[in-house]
Amino acid sequence: MAKIENLDEATARIEAALYSAGRPLKIEDIIRASGTESRTKTLDLLNSIMKKTKSVFKALEVVILPDGSYVMQLKPEYSATVKRYASKPILPNATLKTLSYIAYMQPISSKQLVETRGSGVYAHLKELRQLDFINHQNVGRMKIYTTTEKFQKYFGIQGDVEDLKQRLFSKVRKTASMRQTPTPQMVSELN
Repeated sequence: MAKIENLDEATARIEAALYSAGRPLKIEDIIRASGTESRTKTLDLLNSIMKKTKSVFKALEVVILPDGSYVMQLKPEYSATVKRYASKPILPNATLKTLSYIAYMQPISSKQLVETRGSGVYAHLKELRQLDFINHQNVGRMKIYTTTEKFQKYFGIQGDVEDLKQRLFSKVRKTASMRQTPTPQMVSELN
């Protein structure tokens, strides 16, 4: 790919990347998107975009997250306003629960999934395979499921499987400590 010298073009490419990603982007991703091959130029362009967004848009913002990544997002005070207009989530809650269970317990067999999540899990597995969020290996007549790299990228998760499990466990523990007594929903979410 040719190096982009035109700053207007580089700015447009950064805006397009931030808008279309739907997730936080690391500076390396933004440098690649800009085509400038320069960290300094890209950071200058990002600062300009952040200032321009702040002055022009009332409900949108470009922010730096604590991990150093950048995201274009709706300002929190407008979330309730647009909730009914937002597109439907990519996954229904039941399928998302199955996916989170696979992510936490991986590798996991289809038999274990059915025992825990019920027979509806077969439809969830089909949908998750179509989205390329999970894959499986055949071990005899049994299928063993794990998450994919696309799953990690889509949900902004980096690291190995053990790191993922640890982060999921800490989120569950934090949620549990916020609640004084376990509710039936919380128990079902853990199962």
